[in-house]
Order: sequence, then C-alpha cells, then structure tokens
Amino acid sequence: MSKFIIITGGVVSSLGKGISGASIGKLLQLHGFKVNMIKCDPYINVDPGTMSPYQHGEVFVTVDGAEADLDLGHYERFLDVNMTKANTNTAGSIYQTVIDKERRGEYLGATVQVIPHITNEIKKRFCAFEKDFDVSIIEIGGTVGDIESLPFLEAARQLCLERGPQNVISVHVTLVPYISVAQELKTKPTQHSVNKLREVGIAPSMLICRTEKPLSESLKNKISLFCSVAPKAVIECADAKSIYDVPLNFYKQKVDEQVIALLGLKPKHAVDENWFRFFDKALHPSQSVKIAVAGKYSELQDAYKSVNEALRHAGMNNDAKVEILYVNTEKDNVNEKLKAADGILIPGGFGTRGIEGKIETVRFARENKVPFLGICVGMQCAVIETARHLCGLADANSTEFNPATKDPVVDLTPQQKNVVYKGGTMRLGNYTADLEKGSLAHRLYGKDRIEERHRHRYEFNPAYVKTLREAGLKVSAWHEGVLPEIVEREDHPYFIAGQFHPEFGSRPQRPHPFFDGLVKAALKRKNGK
Repeated sequence: MSKFIIITGGVVSSLGKGISGASIGKLLQLHGFKVNMIKCDPYINVDPGTMSPYQHGEVFVTVDGAEADLDLGHYERFLDVNMTKANTNTAGSIYQTVIDKERRGEYLGATVQVIPHITNEIKKRFCAFEKDFDVSIIEIGGTVGDIESLPFLEAARQLCLERGPQNVISVHVTLVPYISVAQELKTKPTQHSVNKLREVGIAPSMLICRTEKPLSESLKNKISLFCSVAPKAVIECADAKSIYDVPLNFYKQKVDEQVIALLGLKPKHAVDENWFRFFDKALHPSQSVKIAVAGKYSELQDAYKSVNEALRHAGMNNDAKVEILYVNTEKDNVNEKLKAADGILIPGGFGTRGIEGKIETVRFARENKVPFLGICVGMQCAVIETARHLCGLADANSTEFNPATKDPVVDLTPQQKNVVYKGGTMRLGNYTADLEKGSLAHRLYGKDRIEERHRHRYEFNPAYVKTLREAGLKVSAWHEGVLPEIVEREDHPYFIAGQFHPEFGSRPQRPHPFFDGLVKAALKRKNGK
C-alpha cells in the first residue's frame, strides 16, 4: 500500500509548496523509495492551457499531452519522473467528470453533492499511483482558508481517516514574516494558518516555515507549542540562492528521517549523497555566459520557468553560470540590447504582440553569427525571417499573425482549421521526429529518432521548404516525413530551432542537447574561439 504526504500552504500563496514537496520527494528517492507527485489546483478551469502567463506562469506540458501547472516541471526536474495527465487535477476537471457521470445516469436516484461525490472523485485521483510507487506526494494548490480549496482539504481529511495516520501525513508550508520596523519575526500568521487547517480536520505533522531570517530555537519552540507540532518538525526554510539547495537544507534538518519515521517506512539503503555533491560543484562555476531570452513576458520570469531552468542545467554541465538577459521584443530596441549577449534564445508564445521584434532578433543572430536557439514560435520566426530577407518574400508571415498574407510560410494544419474549442485541442505532448544524418541536430542528439513535447497549432508550411532550403535554412528533422520539426543553418556557428519544447525534457544532471549546444557555442563566442 502506498503512503501519502499532503502538502498544503498557508498565509500567502507562492511560498514554494511545489519545491518543498519535490525536495521531500527527492530525499525519499535518495533512500531508495519510488516517489511520484500529484498537483491539485482548486480553480474551475479544466486546465491552465487557456490562461495568460500573467495569471499562472508558464503552462507545462506532459509527455501524454496534458497542459499543467508549472509545478509539474519542478516535480520532473527534481524526481526525474515523467509526469502524465494523472499527475495534474483541477476543480474544473473533477466537477466535469462528476457532472458527466450524472448526465450518463451513473448516480440515478442520488442527489449529487460535494460530499461524497466530489470528494470521492478527488480521493480516486489522490490514489492514482498507489500501486506503482511507495509514496505519493499530493500538493493542494492555493492557501488554506480559500473557499475553493475546501473540497480538496476535506478529501485529504477523509483519506487520513480511512488509511490511518501512519499512512497519510500532512506537511504545511507557511510564512514567518520579518517586520523590519520591529526587527522581529512574527509567528502569529503561522498560528492562524495552522488553526485554519485544524478547523477542517487536518493536523499537520510538520511545518515548513518560509523566512527571511534564521529561526531561533525559542521561536521554533513557540511555534511548536502553539501549533502542536514537535519542535524538530518545525523546519526553517530560508530563501535560497538556488532551488537545488532546498533538498540539502531539508536533509541537514533531518526532514527525511522524520517523514520516514512518521510513515513507518524502512529505508532501502543509506542516503545516496551524489545529488548533493553534484550541486556543490555545479552551483559554484568558474565562468559565466550571457544568454538573451527574447519574448514579450520579460518582466514575468515564471512565464519562461522551464526555459530558465534548462539554461541553468546547460550551464551546470559546462562549468558556467548562465546570466539571463531578458529582452522585451514588444518594447525594447532589440538590436541594442542583443549586443551584450553571447547567445540568443526565442522561447515559445502565442499571438501577434512582439512578433516583429522576434523576427528582428532572428535577423540579428543570423547576420552577426550569434549562437541562436528558437523554440516553437521561435522556429516559426526563423522561417519568416529567412523568407522575408533571403528569399524576397516581403509579405511572408504566419497566418496566426496575418491571415491575409500572400506567402503563408507558417500555417494551420488541415486538422486545426475547423477547431472550435480552444482548450486541449492543440498538437500536444510527445511526437516523434526522424533526424537527417550529418545534421547539427543529429550530432547534438546522437541518434536517428527523437520524441519531444509539442504545444502549438501552426506549422512550417511544407510548400516553402525547398525555397527556404535554397536560402540556407534547411529542415533537418521531420515528423512522419510530413511536418518539419527542426530547421538549422550550415553557414552559422550555431543556429537551430525546433517546433517542439525541448525545455520540458531538461534535467539538472542531463541537460537537453539544444540548450547544452547553445551554452557551449556561446562560451566559444565569448572566449573568442
């Protein structure tokens, strides 16, 4: 039988429940346990796919095509376990499932209610991996006290009652704010947050206290007394220079030992400390490199969370700190800002805003021989730039940006042209691509066939492949011989772009080849080689 850890948050949002949960999961993995994580978001959207990044940061895509919260990216990067549709749940998807059952007559004779019907569906999803993993860590989004979180908390209470306290424990992430005027850390918000959690019947076994200042023993004892949590289970979690420092911080406070004891588990082997040794070296590089990330959400770093992490992974692999230079392609003078960059990346995106700046960014990278990586719309901009400036097709564009363009070098596939619903209808999840032998893509991957995650509606129009090939932009990977997947230039030190999202597959100890290649090429440029 699988064990369960329920992660909740209090006082304010964005305290790092996902990173805290993933760090606990990592420590359990280092003891030999099989761990998976589940995210439950209380909003009514079926998934975050139709939300603006300003609302929820980036949309993470699973291998099987689920559009999910960015926390699933943290889960994958820490645990190195591919997430699936079963790892992401929203109130919208749960209510939709229950309503569909009601319409099919599966509850005939019953009044369908939050308890037990909604909570039963939530518990069913809590238990999605119990046959395959030793521990399931369940993160409940939002903040304790939010009305929309109540069904999830009630389901967690029922799960604890049904399985027993040795099989289900609660870890509460809370804030201990520092009041600068009084020069004092305040525990009252944490006390209120824990009381709110107790009101719904959940008693936390451990508190992870986010704080700017160290927690004194007297402060920990005070929190312990008022929150009925053992003093050793009051965990200090100060702001870290890197999210990859958090597991080590927890390890030093014996979080893993406490969780293992609370759940009645027996470690399968001594802790494998290679993870800690890797980051001790990787987080203290001897050199640095500047990579420009050119997009329209430059002021919102969560919009490019996986891209940022993938760049850092590549930096770790090359003994380099990657300094990210954000360029707003809608507002900035891109040619001026890009002069400081050793490498350039255009991430994915939708809509017309900032597109002309992205096309100008491609031109700058091509003409100045600056290492370049394009992702999804970044590849499409590379196609448009070549068509306009090297093929004489001045009106070339994507039909997403100009439906009346005379040269639709990027266009909808026939399957997308009649789509009505926006949610979950794009080309999503893993698709295969066959690489051209001898190409840059083939050298980077070191294999003939790849699988990568997609999230888009528009494609490089195959009717223009020959024209652009004659201008130096060649297709080096195809999906089933029909859809262009990767383009690259041979007259450039490093110029490659993919229709997919390579950032989702990057790991700290296994950076994605595209990002690793970009950082390597940028370091060569910086060092004058």
